[in-house]
Amino acid sequence: MPVDRIIDAAVELVDEVGPGEFSMRLLAQRLQSSTATLYRHFAGKDEILVQVVDHVLGEVPRHFPDIADTSSWQERLVASAEALFRTLREHPKVVSLFDNHIPLGPRALAGREAAIGIMLAGGFAPEVAARAYTAVAHYVIGFAIQLPPAGAAGREETQDHRDFYSSLDPARYPATVTSAAFLPTSLDDEFHFGLQLLVDGLANHLPHPTASAFEGVAELE
Repeated sequence: MPVDRIIDAAVELVDEVGPGEFSMRLLAQRLQSSTATLYRHFAGKDEILVQVVDHVLGEVPRHFPDIADTSSWQERLVASAEALFRTLREHPKVVSLFDNHIPLGPRALAGREAAIGIMLAGGFAPEVAARAYTAVAHYVIGFAIQLPPAGAAGREETQDHRDFYSSLDPARYPATVTSAAFLPTSLDDEFHFGLQLLVDGLANHLPHPTASAFEGVAELE
């Protein structure tokens, strides 16, 4: 049985039942095969789940928008982070797999190379570029963990919440009451606002702050 077929089925199964319920037995049933066939390709469940993560990361380029060659490092970094977030939105049950291991598969390495390359081409020192990549990646995964399962209702911006915050004692909660009209915000709004704060803050770590174009570094492919 082709390995790609096994991985495709594994991704579908994790999307449905989550990594906790995923098993070699269920995967074999999905493939109308036997666990013995799976063990000829993989040592066990954990090895397959590593491949599931790498497969999902391989979908990130599909969400990467067409941007001009003259785009700044800020624009490219934001586009990369948003592409990862959109990918994880399609696989919310896969996100927990990022908790206990660092993705090291070929697609993960390609994504890391492209993201760090954006920072280096923007004029950042290697140490800052590496730390920036990690910070942004962890930021995206942290928000992705809050994504609801497919078909479930997510957090909604409701007037009821705003009315509640507005009704609080302004003497005790002056800041909350003052900001009540803007609470709560959607997860997407929070994500994009916070991402822009991160990117704006990174500019302070440039030797000579500049919106350098992304040149000479391979894009996500």
